[in-house]
Amino acid sequence: MKKIWFSRYLAVVVLLWIATGAFLAAAQYAPDRLGEGFESRTLVMPDDYSGRVVTTLVRSLSPCGDVHRAILYVHGYNDYFFQKSMAQTFTDSCFNFYAVDLRKYGRSLLTGQTPFEVRDLQEYFADIDTALTLIRQEGNREIVLMGHSTGGLITSLYCEAHRDSLPVQGLILNSPFLDMNMSGFYEKVLVPLVSSWGRCFKHTKISQGNSTAYAESLLKAYHGEWEYDTNLKFKVSPPVTAAWVRAIHRGHNQVHKGLHIPCPILLMYSSQSVQGDKWTPQHQSGDAVLDVKDIARYGRTLGPRATEFEVQEGLHDLVLSKPAARQSVYAEIFRWLRSNDLD
Repeated sequence: MKKIWFSRYLAVVVLLWIATGAFLAAAQYAPDRLGEGFESRTLVMPDDYSGRVVTTLVRSLSPCGDVHRAILYVHGYNDYFFQKSMAQTFTDSCFNFYAVDLRKYGRSLLTGQTPFEVRDLQEYFADIDTALTLIRQEGNREIVLMGHSTGGLITSLYCEAHRDSLPVQGLILNSPFLDMNMSGFYEKVLVPLVSSWGRCFKHTKISQGNSTAYAESLLKAYHGEWEYDTNLKFKVSPPVTAAWVRAIHRGHNQVHKGLHIPCPILLMYSSQSVQGDKWTPQHQSGDAVLDVKDIARYGRTLGPRATEFEVQEGLHDLVLSKPAARQSVYAEIFRWLRSNDLD
């Protein structure tokens, strides 16, 4: 009962914040770190348990002219928006492109904050609500939400929470984080124990290991094609808190019971998972973060209008896969958009 009351209270606070225009403080667009064609604005949000909070909205507008449709992209864990080629693919196809760096991530990480700290995934709903409000104010009448990995979990729960008055027309999921990629003992015993511990001992640090294999599969300096700021997307995932584990565990439990998202959903995942903390050539042709069988299993329960697409030799972030794989990703996205009258 207390959680329901708090959620309603938080929603009212955010709505009042938006209505009064307070969230526009220090919020005019400025040139973004990604360079020409990209702008960003910092949005001041209500303070939380760690103090001051901001979120960041990045945009790249289509050159097509009078465009009234948009994509809003939500990144994953240990991540931020840097995928310029993805944005350009959408803008060249006459979509305005937006991305949000969630609170305590990337452009929104403030001095003294614990990176990625969260105690309830609903904390991110305010960031998405604020971004969607601005996107609509800028003349976009049709919006498709897109989430990668943890962003896929967050956006799925967001659409479920708003299913009676859904503010988006579609949901694209790029390797959504719908279950832990661990052994049965870890998932059934240790994760619930850490989740319970995190209720009272929120700041307990939980190691994520020391593997750099996934980063090596992406970065141009190693085996990949991409460049990004490793001070914002770390080569080694930092420890998480027990409160973070609790937030994710509760989100997974909700997904595992089945959701009822009413809009069309495109569920995309790699054709295979790759194991091992050390980089191997196989890391260039599979998901080195999640179990693709889990994604497929739970993704089918998100809503009645879900379409699955398996990407041959896709990486965890499918749009960062090798050229043939990512071309198939974009081909399927635009096929799906057309088939659902979203293009």
